Amino acid sequence: MNTYSTLFILLGLFLAGGVYSFWQQKQSKSLIAILAIGSVMALAAGLLQL
Repeated sequence: MNTYSTLFILLGLFLAGGVYSFWQQKQSKSLIAILAIGSVMALAAGLLQL
């Protein structure tokens, strides 16, 4: 595992935690959707670099 894949995976997990937190706080759906898309893209980028 190189540094960039690790950073992308950690960023994706951080954003996924934000999605969960914002979902619990009943934030706006568009904000949750943007965070979820960013989380999936970061996780995918990290996993594809492996």
